[in-house]
Amino acid sequence: MMGEQTREGGGTTMPGRDQEPRSYYVGVDVGTGSVRAALVDQRGILLAFADQPINQWEPQFNHHEQSSEDIWAACCVVTKQVVQGIDVNQIRGLGFDATCSLVVLDKQFRPLPVNHEGDPHRNIIMWLDHRAVSQVHRINETKHSVLQCVGGVMSVEMQAPKLLWLKENMRETCWDKAGHFFDLPDFLSWKATGVSARSLCSLVCKWTYSAEKGWDDSFWKMIGLEDFVADNYSKIGNQVLPPGASLGHGLTPEAAKDLGLPAGIAVAASLIDAHAGGLGVIGADVRGYGLACEGQPVTSRLAVICGTSSCHMGISKDPIFVPGVWGPYFSAMVPGFWLNEGGQSVTGKLIDHMVQGHAAFPELQAKATARCQSVYAYLNSHLDLIKKARPVGFLTVDLHVWPDFHGNRSPLADLTLKGMVTGLKLSQDLDDLAILYLATVQAIAFGTRLIIEAMEAAGHSFSTLFLCGGLSKNPLFVQMHADITGMPVVLSQEVESVLVGAAILGACASGDFASVQEAMARMSKVGKVVLPRLEDKRYYDKKYQVFLKLVEHQKEYAAIMKGD
Repeated sequence: MMGEQTREGGGTTMPGRDQEPRSYYVGVDVGTGSVRAALVDQRGILLAFADQPINQWEPQFNHHEQSSEDIWAACCVVTKQVVQGIDVNQIRGLGFDATCSLVVLDKQFRPLPVNHEGDPHRNIIMWLDHRAVSQVHRINETKHSVLQCVGGVMSVEMQAPKLLWLKENMRETCWDKAGHFFDLPDFLSWKATGVSARSLCSLVCKWTYSAEKGWDDSFWKMIGLEDFVADNYSKIGNQVLPPGASLGHGLTPEAAKDLGLPAGIAVAASLIDAHAGGLGVIGADVRGYGLACEGQPVTSRLAVICGTSSCHMGISKDPIFVPGVWGPYFSAMVPGFWLNEGGQSVTGKLIDHMVQGHAAFPELQAKATARCQSVYAYLNSHLDLIKKARPVGFLTVDLHVWPDFHGNRSPLADLTLKGMVTGLKLSQDLDDLAILYLATVQAIAFGTRLIIEAMEAAGHSFSTLFLCGGLSKNPLFVQMHADITGMPVVLSQEVESVLVGAAILGACASGDFASVQEAMARMSKVGKVVLPRLEDKRYYDKKYQVFLKLVEHQKEYAAIMKGD
Protein backbone atom coordinates (compact mmCIF):
# COMPACT_ATOMS: atom_id res chain seq x y z
CA MET A 1 0.00 0.00 0.00
CA MET A 2 2.39 2.66 -1.13
CA GLY A 3 1.04 6.09 -1.85
CA GLU A 4 2.97 8.65 -3.75
CA GLN A 5 2.00 12.09 -4.85
CA THR A 6 4.10 14.80 -6.40
CA ARG A 7 3.05 18.41 -6.66
CA GLU A 8 4.06 21.31 -8.84
CA GLY A 9 4.48 19.21 -11.91
CA GLY A 10 7.07 16.84 -10.49
CA GLY A 11 10.21 15.86 -12.34
CA THR A 12 13.02 18.31 -12.92
CA THR A 13 10.86 21.33 -13.79
CA MET A 14 10.52 22.46 -10.17
CA PRO A 15 13.64 24.61 -9.58
CA GLY A 16 13.05 26.99 -12.49
CA ARG A 17 9.75 28.26 -11.09
CA ASP A 18 11.07 31.04 -8.92
CA GLN A 19 14.22 33.09 -8.74
CA GLU A 20 15.79 31.78 -5.57
CA PRO A 21 17.52 28.44 -6.06
CA ARG A 22 15.58 25.57 -4.58
CA SER A 23 16.91 23.82 -1.50
CA TYR A 24 15.29 20.53 -0.55
CA TYR A 25 15.02 18.71 2.76
CA VAL A 26 13.84 15.17 3.39
CA GLY A 27 11.67 14.43 6.41
CA VAL A 28 11.08 10.83 7.51
CA ASP A 29 8.31 10.02 9.98
CA VAL A 30 8.00 6.57 11.56
CA GLY A 31 4.46 6.29 12.91
CA THR A 32 2.74 3.37 14.60
CA GLY A 33 1.61 1.62 11.41
CA SER A 34 3.70 3.10 8.60
CA VAL A 35 6.82 4.98 7.60
CA ARG A 36 6.23 8.16 5.62
CA ALA A 37 8.66 10.47 3.88
CA ALA A 38 8.36 13.87 2.25
CA LEU A 39 10.47 16.13 0.09
CA VAL A 40 10.03 19.69 1.38
CA ASP A 41 11.50 22.96 0.08
CA GLN A 42 12.83 25.94 2.04
CA ARG A 43 9.37 27.54 2.13
CA GLY A 44 7.87 24.46 3.79
CA ILE A 45 6.03 23.28 0.68
CA LEU A 46 5.65 19.53 0.43
CA LEU A 47 6.66 18.44 -3.08
CA ALA A 48 6.53 14.66 -2.86
CA PHE A 49 5.18 12.12 -0.37
CA ALA A 50 5.40 8.34 0.01
CA ASP A 51 4.37 5.84 2.63
CA GLN A 52 5.02 2.20 3.40
CA PRO A 53 3.32 0.02 6.03
CA ILE A 54 5.40 -1.61 8.79
CA ASN A 55 4.76 -4.79 10.73
CA GLN A 56 3.48 -5.00 14.29
CA TRP A 57 3.22 -8.08 16.49
CA GLU A 58 1.04 -8.61 19.54
CA PRO A 59 2.23 -11.97 20.91
CA GLN A 60 0.04 -11.51 23.99
CA PHE A 61 -2.34 -8.90 25.40
CA ASN A 62 -0.57 -5.56 26.08
CA HIS A 63 2.69 -6.76 24.42
CA HIS A 64 3.31 -4.79 21.22
CA GLU A 65 6.47 -5.32 19.18
CA GLN A 66 8.14 -4.18 15.97
CA SER A 67 11.39 -4.80 14.09
CA SER A 68 14.14 -2.19 13.61
CA GLU A 69 15.35 -3.94 10.42
CA ASP A 70 11.83 -3.87 9.00
CA ILE A 71 11.46 -0.16 9.87
CA TRP A 72 14.83 0.80 8.34
CA ALA A 73 13.97 -1.10 5.15
CA ALA A 74 10.69 0.85 4.92
CA CYS A 75 12.62 4.14 5.43
CA CYS A 76 14.77 3.20 2.43
CA VAL A 77 11.74 2.50 0.24
CA VAL A 78 10.05 5.84 0.93
CA THR A 79 13.12 8.10 0.73
CA LYS A 80 14.06 6.65 -2.66
CA GLN A 81 10.53 7.35 -3.85
CA VAL A 82 10.33 11.00 -2.81
CA VAL A 83 13.62 12.01 -4.44
CA GLN A 84 12.87 10.38 -7.79
CA GLY A 85 13.47 12.73 -10.70
CA ILE A 86 15.07 15.57 -8.77
CA ASP A 87 18.66 16.78 -8.67
CA VAL A 88 19.87 15.12 -5.46
CA ASN A 89 22.66 17.70 -5.13
CA GLN A 90 19.99 20.20 -4.10
CA ILE A 91 19.06 18.06 -1.08
CA ARG A 92 20.59 19.84 1.90
CA GLY A 93 19.42 17.94 4.97
CA LEU A 94 17.60 14.94 6.43
CA GLY A 95 15.49 14.82 9.59
CA PHE A 96 13.86 11.86 11.35
CA ASP A 97 11.03 11.61 13.81
CA ALA A 98 9.49 8.43 15.21
CA THR A 99 7.30 7.01 17.93
CA CYS A 100 9.04 6.72 21.30
CA SER A 101 9.45 2.94 21.05
CA LEU A 102 12.39 1.08 22.65
CA VAL A 103 14.96 -0.51 20.31
CA VAL A 104 17.27 -3.19 21.77
CA LEU A 105 20.61 -4.11 20.13
CA ASP A 106 23.55 -6.24 21.29
CA LYS A 107 27.13 -5.00 21.67
CA GLN A 108 27.70 -5.44 17.91
CA PHE A 109 24.50 -3.43 17.15
CA ARG A 110 22.54 -6.57 16.18
CA PRO A 111 18.84 -6.96 17.13
CA LEU A 112 17.95 -8.78 20.37
CA PRO A 113 14.56 -10.37 21.16
CA VAL A 114 12.19 -8.51 23.48
CA ASN A 115 9.82 -11.50 23.49
CA HIS A 116 9.57 -14.91 25.16
CA GLU A 117 9.56 -16.58 21.73
CA GLY A 118 13.22 -15.56 21.38
CA ASP A 119 12.65 -13.96 17.95
CA PRO A 120 15.50 -11.39 17.57
CA HIS A 121 13.81 -9.85 14.53
CA ARG A 122 11.18 -8.43 16.95
CA ASN A 123 13.57 -6.21 18.93
CA ILE A 124 11.35 -3.17 19.61
CA ILE A 125 8.95 -2.71 22.51
CA MET A 126 6.39 -0.30 21.02
CA TRP A 127 5.38 2.95 22.71
CA LEU A 128 1.85 1.71 23.41
CA ASP A 129 3.04 -1.54 25.03
CA HIS A 130 1.68 -1.91 28.58
CA ARG A 131 3.61 -4.99 29.75
CA ALA A 132 5.50 -3.13 32.50
CA VAL A 133 2.53 -2.34 34.79
CA SER A 134 4.06 -3.84 37.94
CA GLN A 135 7.42 -2.20 37.22
CA VAL A 136 5.94 1.28 36.76
CA HIS A 137 3.91 0.85 39.94
CA ARG A 138 7.10 0.15 41.91
CA ILE A 139 8.91 3.06 40.23
CA ASN A 140 6.08 5.41 41.22
CA GLU A 141 6.13 4.13 44.80
CA THR A 142 9.72 5.44 45.15
CA LYS A 143 8.34 9.02 44.86
CA HIS A 144 11.79 9.93 43.48
CA SER A 145 12.28 13.60 42.58
CA VAL A 146 12.72 12.86 38.82
CA LEU A 147 8.99 11.97 38.78
CA GLN A 148 8.16 15.65 39.28
CA CYS A 149 9.00 16.19 35.61
CA VAL A 150 6.44 13.61 34.45
CA GLY A 151 3.49 15.14 36.28
CA GLY A 152 4.30 13.28 39.50
CA VAL A 153 3.53 9.84 38.10
CA MET A 154 5.49 7.93 35.47
CA SER A 155 3.56 6.34 32.61
CA VAL A 156 3.88 2.65 31.75
CA GLU A 157 4.64 3.86 28.21
CA MET A 158 7.97 5.43 29.25
CA GLN A 159 11.30 3.63 28.96
CA ALA A 160 12.43 3.03 32.58
CA PRO A 161 9.63 0.53 33.39
CA LYS A 162 10.19 -1.30 30.10
CA LEU A 163 13.94 -1.57 30.78
CA LEU A 164 13.20 -2.92 34.25
CA TRP A 165 10.76 -5.43 32.74
CA LEU A 166 13.49 -6.68 30.39
CA LYS A 167 15.95 -7.08 33.26
CA GLU A 168 13.43 -8.99 35.36
CA ASN A 169 11.88 -11.13 32.61
CA MET A 170 14.51 -11.62 29.90
CA ARG A 171 17.78 -11.58 31.78
CA GLU A 172 19.66 -14.19 29.75
CA THR A 173 18.19 -13.83 26.27
CA CYS A 174 18.15 -10.03 26.19
CA TRP A 175 19.34 -8.01 29.18
CA ASP A 176 22.78 -9.56 29.69
CA LYS A 177 23.57 -9.44 25.96
CA ALA A 178 22.33 -5.88 25.38
CA GLY A 179 24.85 -3.25 24.32
CA HIS A 180 22.52 -0.45 23.24
CA PHE A 181 19.02 0.71 24.16
CA PHE A 182 17.81 3.37 21.72
CA ASP A 183 14.66 5.41 21.53
CA LEU A 184 13.46 4.75 17.96
CA PRO A 185 14.16 8.34 16.71
CA ASP A 186 17.75 8.02 17.99
CA PHE A 187 18.14 4.58 16.43
CA LEU A 188 17.30 6.11 13.03
CA SER A 189 19.80 8.96 13.31
CA TRP A 190 22.47 6.45 14.47
CA LYS A 191 21.67 4.21 11.48
CA ALA A 192 22.05 7.19 9.13
CA THR A 193 25.28 8.62 10.60
CA GLY A 194 26.93 5.99 12.80
CA VAL A 195 26.77 8.57 15.61
CA SER A 196 25.19 7.18 18.77
CA ALA A 197 24.59 10.60 20.38
CA ARG A 198 21.01 10.90 21.56
CA SER A 199 18.49 13.68 21.07
CA LEU A 200 17.62 15.77 24.08
CA CYS A 201 13.96 15.29 23.10
CA SER A 202 13.87 11.52 23.60
CA LEU A 203 16.07 11.36 26.69
CA VAL A 204 14.35 14.22 28.49
CA CYS A 205 10.78 13.23 27.63
CA LYS A 206 10.95 9.44 28.00
CA TRP A 207 14.11 8.53 29.95
CA THR A 208 14.24 11.00 32.95
CA TYR A 209 17.34 12.82 31.63
CA SER A 210 17.63 16.46 32.71
CA ALA A 211 18.82 19.11 30.23
CA GLU A 212 20.50 20.94 33.13
CA LYS A 213 21.75 18.12 35.38
CA GLY A 214 22.06 15.06 33.12
CA TRP A 215 21.25 11.59 34.48
CA ASP A 216 20.31 11.11 38.12
CA ASP A 217 22.37 8.18 39.46
CA SER A 218 20.19 7.82 42.56
CA PHE A 219 17.06 7.16 40.47
CA TRP A 220 18.55 4.27 38.49
CA LYS A 221 20.03 2.76 41.64
CA MET A 222 16.75 3.12 43.53
CA ILE A 223 14.71 1.28 40.88
CA GLY A 224 17.24 -1.55 40.46
CA LEU A 225 18.92 -0.47 37.21
CA GLU A 226 22.28 0.49 38.71
CA ASP A 227 23.88 -1.33 35.72
CA PHE A 228 23.56 1.89 33.69
CA VAL A 229 25.39 4.01 36.27
CA ALA A 230 28.26 1.50 36.43
CA ASP A 231 29.12 1.87 32.74
CA ASN A 232 28.58 5.66 32.65
CA TYR A 233 25.26 5.32 30.79
CA SER A 234 26.99 4.13 27.61
CA LYS A 235 24.06 1.78 26.85
CA ILE A 236 21.38 4.48 27.04
CA GLY A 237 23.34 7.55 25.95
CA ASN A 238 26.01 9.77 27.44
CA GLN A 239 26.30 12.19 24.52
CA VAL A 240 23.21 14.36 24.12
CA LEU A 241 22.39 16.97 21.46
CA PRO A 242 19.46 19.37 20.98
CA PRO A 243 16.96 18.50 18.22
CA GLY A 244 18.09 19.86 14.85
CA ALA A 245 21.81 19.75 15.72
CA SER A 246 23.98 18.33 12.94
CA LEU A 247 25.30 14.81 13.64
CA GLY A 248 28.89 13.73 12.93
CA HIS A 249 29.94 13.97 9.29
CA GLY A 250 26.38 13.62 8.01
CA LEU A 251 25.00 10.69 6.04
CA THR A 252 27.41 7.75 5.82
CA PRO A 253 28.15 6.25 2.38
CA GLU A 254 26.42 3.00 3.41
CA ALA A 255 23.25 4.73 4.64
CA ALA A 256 23.31 7.04 1.60
CA LYS A 257 23.21 3.99 -0.67
CA ASP A 258 20.33 2.47 1.35
CA LEU A 259 18.28 5.67 1.28
CA GLY A 260 19.08 6.83 -2.25
CA LEU A 261 20.47 10.16 -0.98
CA PRO A 262 23.89 11.82 -1.40
CA ALA A 263 26.54 10.84 1.16
CA GLY A 264 27.60 13.57 3.56
CA ILE A 265 24.35 15.59 3.61
CA ALA A 266 23.48 16.97 7.05
CA VAL A 267 21.47 14.66 9.34
CA ALA A 268 19.73 16.20 12.34
CA ALA A 269 19.35 15.04 15.92
CA SER A 270 15.79 13.73 15.89
CA LEU A 271 12.43 14.31 17.56
CA ILE A 272 9.63 12.08 18.83
CA ASP A 273 6.81 12.11 16.24
CA ALA A 274 4.36 14.21 18.26
CA HIS A 275 7.09 16.76 18.98
CA ALA A 276 7.87 16.99 15.26
CA GLY A 277 4.18 17.75 14.70
CA GLY A 278 4.35 20.44 17.36
CA LEU A 279 7.43 21.92 15.72
CA GLY A 280 5.67 21.83 12.33
CA VAL A 281 2.63 23.85 13.50
CA ILE A 282 3.30 25.92 16.59
CA GLY A 283 5.51 28.56 14.95
CA ALA A 284 3.24 29.34 11.97
CA ASP A 285 2.90 32.96 10.86
CA VAL A 286 -0.72 33.85 11.78
CA ARG A 287 -0.77 37.46 10.59
CA GLY A 288 -3.97 38.52 8.85
CA TYR A 289 -6.35 35.95 10.35
CA GLY A 290 -7.65 38.13 13.18
CA LEU A 291 -6.57 35.61 15.81
CA ALA A 292 -5.96 36.61 19.44
CA CYS A 293 -2.62 34.79 19.37
CA GLU A 294 -1.30 37.14 16.64
CA GLY A 295 -0.30 39.76 19.19
CA GLN A 296 0.63 37.19 21.82
CA PRO A 297 3.78 35.17 22.47
CA VAL A 298 4.07 31.64 21.05
CA THR A 299 3.30 30.40 24.59
CA SER A 300 -0.40 31.23 23.99
CA ARG A 301 -0.61 28.41 21.44
CA LEU A 302 -1.42 24.78 22.25
CA ALA A 303 -0.38 22.27 19.58
CA VAL A 304 -2.54 19.14 19.51
CA ILE A 305 -1.07 16.29 17.50
CA CYS A 306 -3.83 13.76 16.98
CA GLY A 307 -3.35 10.37 15.35
CA THR A 308 -3.55 6.90 16.93
CA SER A 309 -3.14 8.77 20.23
CA SER A 310 -3.08 12.51 20.93
CA CYS A 311 -0.45 14.80 22.43
CA HIS A 312 -1.04 18.32 23.74
CA MET A 313 2.10 20.46 23.53
CA GLY A 314 2.35 23.77 25.35
CA ILE A 315 5.55 25.76 25.80
CA SER A 316 6.54 28.35 28.41
CA LYS A 317 9.43 30.71 29.14
CA ASP A 318 9.70 29.43 32.73
CA PRO A 319 9.14 25.89 34.03
CA ILE A 320 5.51 25.09 34.94
CA PHE A 321 4.69 21.92 36.88
CA VAL A 322 1.27 20.49 36.00
CA PRO A 323 0.00 17.49 38.01
CA GLY A 324 -0.68 14.58 35.64
CA VAL A 325 0.94 16.35 32.66
CA TRP A 326 4.48 15.50 31.52
CA GLY A 327 7.24 18.07 31.78
CA PRO A 328 8.43 20.74 32.19
CA TYR A 329 11.13 19.58 29.75
CA PHE A 330 13.72 22.21 28.79
CA SER A 331 14.44 22.58 25.04
CA ALA A 332 12.78 19.25 24.25
CA MET A 333 10.77 20.67 21.34
CA VAL A 334 11.55 24.36 20.77
CA PRO A 335 15.06 25.33 21.96
CA GLY A 336 15.05 27.72 24.90
CA PHE A 337 11.45 26.98 25.94
CA TRP A 338 10.06 24.59 28.54
CA LEU A 339 7.62 22.00 27.20
CA ASN A 340 4.58 20.52 28.93
CA GLU A 341 3.03 17.55 27.23
CA GLY A 342 -0.49 16.34 27.94
CA GLY A 343 -1.82 13.30 26.18
CA GLN A 344 -4.60 10.82 25.51
CA SER A 345 -3.41 7.23 25.05
CA VAL A 346 -6.01 6.28 22.45
CA THR A 347 -7.92 8.67 20.21
CA GLY A 348 -7.83 7.63 16.53
CA LYS A 349 -7.56 4.04 17.75
CA LEU A 350 -10.63 4.51 19.98
CA ILE A 351 -12.75 5.97 17.17
CA ASP A 352 -11.79 2.97 14.98
CA HIS A 353 -12.58 0.60 17.86
CA MET A 354 -16.07 2.06 18.45
CA VAL A 355 -16.99 2.24 14.78
CA GLN A 356 -15.57 -1.11 13.66
CA GLY A 357 -17.08 -2.97 16.62
CA HIS A 358 -20.63 -1.81 15.88
CA ALA A 359 -23.19 -4.16 14.34
CA ALA A 360 -23.88 -1.69 11.51
CA PHE A 361 -20.21 -1.43 10.48
CA PRO A 362 -20.47 -3.84 7.48
CA GLU A 363 -23.40 -1.78 6.14
CA LEU A 364 -21.42 1.43 6.68
CA GLN A 365 -18.40 -0.02 4.86
CA ALA A 366 -20.48 -1.12 1.88
CA LYS A 367 -22.23 2.26 1.57
CA ALA A 368 -19.01 4.27 1.96
CA THR A 369 -17.25 2.09 -0.64
CA ALA A 370 -20.15 2.51 -3.08
CA ARG A 371 -19.76 6.27 -2.72
CA CYS A 372 -15.96 6.14 -2.95
CA GLN A 373 -15.74 7.75 0.48
CA SER A 374 -13.88 6.91 3.68
CA VAL A 375 -16.16 5.54 6.40
CA TYR A 376 -15.64 8.77 8.37
CA ALA A 377 -16.55 11.08 5.49
CA TYR A 378 -19.70 8.95 5.06
CA LEU A 379 -20.51 9.13 8.79
CA ASN A 380 -20.06 12.91 8.79
CA SER A 381 -22.48 13.34 5.90
CA HIS A 382 -24.90 10.85 7.51
CA LEU A 383 -24.89 12.93 10.71
CA ASP A 384 -25.74 16.03 8.65
CA LEU A 385 -28.64 14.09 7.20
CA ILE A 386 -30.16 13.04 10.54
CA LYS A 387 -29.53 16.20 12.58
CA LYS A 388 -32.62 17.93 11.11
CA ALA A 389 -32.73 21.63 12.05
CA ARG A 390 -30.53 21.40 15.15
CA PRO A 391 -26.72 21.60 15.35
CA VAL A 392 -25.14 18.20 14.76
CA GLY A 393 -23.55 18.06 18.23
CA PHE A 394 -27.01 18.05 19.86
CA LEU A 395 -27.65 14.49 18.61
CA THR A 396 -25.82 13.17 21.69
CA VAL A 397 -28.04 14.82 24.31
CA ASP A 398 -28.57 11.47 26.04
CA LEU A 399 -25.49 9.52 24.89
CA HIS A 400 -22.26 10.14 26.81
CA VAL A 401 -18.81 8.54 26.52
CA TRP A 402 -15.79 8.50 28.85
CA PRO A 403 -12.89 7.75 26.46
CA ASP A 404 -10.26 6.07 28.68
CA PHE A 405 -10.48 2.58 27.17
CA HIS A 406 -6.66 2.32 27.58
CA GLY A 407 -6.36 4.19 30.88
CA ASN A 408 -5.86 7.94 31.36
CA ARG A 409 -2.53 9.55 30.50
CA SER A 410 -3.39 13.19 31.34
CA PRO A 411 -4.36 14.84 33.55
CA LEU A 412 -5.51 12.02 35.85
CA ALA A 413 -2.50 9.75 35.14
CA ASP A 414 -4.53 6.67 36.06
CA LEU A 415 -3.84 3.46 34.17
CA THR A 416 -6.73 1.65 35.85
CA LEU A 417 -9.49 3.84 34.37
CA LYS A 418 -11.77 2.20 31.81
CA GLY A 419 -14.05 3.44 29.06
CA MET A 420 -17.72 4.18 29.72
CA VAL A 421 -20.80 4.63 27.55
CA THR A 422 -24.19 5.63 28.94
CA GLY A 423 -27.44 5.99 27.01
CA LEU A 424 -27.50 2.82 24.85
CA LYS A 425 -30.72 1.58 23.19
CA LEU A 426 -31.80 -1.70 21.64
CA SER A 427 -31.50 -0.48 18.05
CA GLN A 428 -28.27 -1.10 16.09
CA ASP A 429 -28.76 0.74 12.83
CA LEU A 430 -26.56 3.18 10.96
CA ASP A 431 -28.08 6.15 12.82
CA ASP A 432 -27.00 4.61 16.13
CA LEU A 433 -23.49 4.00 14.82
CA ALA A 434 -23.22 7.60 13.58
CA ILE A 435 -24.36 9.02 16.93
CA LEU A 436 -22.01 6.73 18.90
CA TYR A 437 -19.17 7.90 16.64
CA LEU A 438 -20.14 11.54 17.31
CA ALA A 439 -20.27 10.95 21.08
CA THR A 440 -16.80 9.36 20.94
CA VAL A 441 -15.34 12.31 19.02
CA GLN A 442 -16.93 14.68 21.54
CA ALA A 443 -15.51 12.65 24.45
CA ILE A 444 -12.01 13.03 23.03
CA ALA A 445 -12.56 16.80 22.73
CA PHE A 446 -13.82 16.94 26.33
CA GLY A 447 -10.62 15.10 27.32
CA THR A 448 -8.65 17.88 25.60
CA ARG A 449 -10.68 20.47 27.53
CA LEU A 450 -9.84 18.70 30.80
CA ILE A 451 -6.10 18.78 29.91
CA ILE A 452 -6.29 22.49 28.99
CA GLU A 453 -8.00 23.31 32.31
CA ALA A 454 -5.28 21.46 34.24
CA MET A 455 -2.51 23.27 32.32
CA GLU A 456 -4.16 26.68 32.75
CA ALA A 457 -4.74 26.08 36.48
CA ALA A 458 -0.98 25.52 36.83
CA GLY A 459 0.00 28.72 35.02
CA HIS A 460 -0.33 28.27 31.25
CA SER A 461 -2.59 30.60 29.27
CA PHE A 462 -3.84 29.47 25.85
CA SER A 463 -5.96 31.31 23.29
CA THR A 464 -5.64 29.14 20.17
CA LEU A 465 -5.38 25.45 19.28
CA PHE A 466 -3.07 24.32 16.47
CA LEU A 467 -4.14 20.88 15.25
CA CYS A 468 -2.21 18.42 13.09
CA GLY A 469 -2.00 14.67 12.52
CA GLY A 470 -4.40 12.24 10.88
CA LEU A 471 -7.51 13.22 12.87
CA SER A 472 -7.07 16.90 11.98
CA LYS A 473 -8.18 15.91 8.47
CA ASN A 474 -11.62 15.04 9.89
CA PRO A 475 -13.77 18.24 9.86
CA LEU A 476 -16.11 16.92 12.57
CA PHE A 477 -13.18 16.21 14.92
CA VAL A 478 -11.82 19.73 14.32
CA GLN A 479 -15.18 21.51 14.77
CA MET A 480 -15.90 19.59 17.99
CA HIS A 481 -12.51 20.62 19.40
CA ALA A 482 -13.31 24.28 18.60
CA ASP A 483 -16.86 24.12 20.02
CA ILE A 484 -15.97 22.18 23.18
CA THR A 485 -12.84 24.18 24.12
CA GLY A 486 -14.31 27.50 22.93
CA MET A 487 -11.07 28.27 21.08
CA PRO A 488 -10.33 28.81 17.39
CA VAL A 489 -8.47 25.91 15.75
CA VAL A 490 -5.69 26.64 13.27
CA LEU A 491 -4.95 23.98 10.66
CA SER A 492 -1.69 24.02 8.71
CA GLN A 493 -1.48 24.60 5.00
CA GLU A 494 0.39 21.31 4.87
CA VAL A 495 -1.71 18.60 6.51
CA GLU A 496 1.47 16.55 6.95
CA SER A 497 2.80 18.82 9.71
CA VAL A 498 4.79 16.01 11.31
CA LEU A 499 6.76 15.56 8.09
CA VAL A 500 7.28 19.32 7.80
CA GLY A 501 8.59 19.20 11.39
CA ALA A 502 11.06 16.45 10.44
CA ALA A 503 12.15 18.45 7.38
CA ILE A 504 12.61 21.57 9.58
CA LEU A 505 15.13 19.51 11.60
CA GLY A 506 17.05 18.67 8.40
CA ALA A 507 16.93 22.34 7.39
CA CYS A 508 18.42 23.37 10.76
CA ALA A 509 21.17 20.74 10.54
CA SER A 510 22.10 21.99 7.06
CA GLY A 511 22.86 25.45 8.43
CA ASP A 512 20.41 27.10 6.00
CA PHE A 513 18.54 28.69 8.92
CA ALA A 514 20.08 30.42 11.92
CA SER A 515 17.78 28.70 14.42
CA VAL A 516 14.91 26.24 14.82
CA GLN A 517 12.63 29.23 15.49
CA GLU A 518 13.59 30.89 12.19
CA ALA A 519 13.01 27.65 10.27
CA MET A 520 9.63 27.17 12.01
CA ALA A 521 8.42 30.65 11.07
CA ARG A 522 9.58 30.27 7.44
CA MET A 523 8.43 26.69 6.87
CA SER A 524 5.05 26.41 8.65
CA LYS A 525 2.01 28.18 7.23
CA VAL A 526 -1.63 28.56 8.20
CA GLY A 527 -4.09 26.81 5.92
CA LYS A 528 -7.47 27.25 7.58
CA VAL A 529 -8.98 28.63 10.78
CA VAL A 530 -12.05 26.93 12.29
CA LEU A 531 -13.98 29.09 14.75
CA PRO A 532 -16.07 27.76 17.67
CA ARG A 533 -19.87 28.01 17.44
CA LEU A 534 -20.24 30.06 20.60
CA GLU A 535 -24.06 29.82 20.46
CA ASP A 536 -23.75 26.12 21.37
CA LYS A 537 -21.56 26.79 24.42
CA ARG A 538 -24.27 26.15 27.03
CA TYR A 539 -25.04 22.70 25.61
CA TYR A 540 -21.37 21.65 25.69
CA ASP A 541 -20.91 23.05 29.21
CA LYS A 542 -23.71 20.74 30.34
CA LYS A 543 -22.24 17.77 28.47
CA TYR A 544 -18.88 18.55 30.12
CA GLN A 545 -20.53 18.40 33.56
CA VAL A 546 -21.81 14.92 32.68
CA PHE A 547 -18.34 13.99 31.35
CA LEU A 548 -16.74 14.84 34.72
CA LYS A 549 -19.51 12.97 36.58
CA LEU A 550 -18.75 9.81 34.57
CA VAL A 551 -15.23 9.45 35.94
CA GLU A 552 -16.38 10.40 39.44
CA HIS A 553 -18.96 7.62 39.28
CA GLN A 554 -16.45 5.12 37.88
CA LYS A 555 -14.24 5.71 40.92
CA GLU A 556 -17.25 5.33 43.22
CA TYR A 557 -18.17 1.98 41.58
CA ALA A 558 -14.60 0.75 42.06
CA ALA A 559 -14.73 1.77 45.74
CA ILE A 560 -18.04 -0.06 46.24
CA MET A 561 -16.64 -3.25 44.67
CA LYS A 562 -13.49 -3.03 46.80
CA GLY A 563 -15.48 -2.48 50.01
CA ASP A 564 -16.35 -5.18 52.53
